[in-house]
Amino acid sequence: MTRTQVAAVEGLFTLDSDEPRLIGGRARSRGSYFFPKALAGSDPACLGDEIDEVSLSRTGRLWSFTTGEYAPPAPYVIPGDEFEPYVVAAVRLAEENLVVLGQVVEGVSVEDLSVGMEMELVIDVLYSDEEHDYLVWKWSPMGMSENGED
Repeated sequence: MTRTQVAAVEGLFTLDSDEPRLIGGRARSRGSYFFPKALAGSDPACLGDEIDEVSLSRTGRLWSFTTGEYAPPAPYVIPGDEFEPYVVAAVRLAEENLVVLGQVVEGVSVEDLSVGMEMELVIDVLYSDEEHDYLVWKWSPMGMSENGED
């Protein structure tokens, strides 16, 4: 049986597997970027400004990274039989000057990463049930395949 691919959280990214994009916001008069778009109201400098929906850059440079060594609380879903640590990256999108957090693709460890390296956005399965693959954005080092190999 084929599962339908759906976003784990609607409205945060496009489902284009070739060139996925995060969906952010941009303050019309100030030019500030936000991700997700809903965070635009959290910047006092942008209160009252109109916020346009924009597609954010697909690439950036690794700003920081760490491992998640314990399972987050609900609604987090453990993708396998038991929890396995995962790598989280903070990537600075150069055009937007915005840092976006996300998991790193499976097969990439903290030993494979270094601050300043180029990263690209990919769409990957977070978890599955009988009917659906629930997708999220993740970061992958440029030039590295989804299984962590060059």
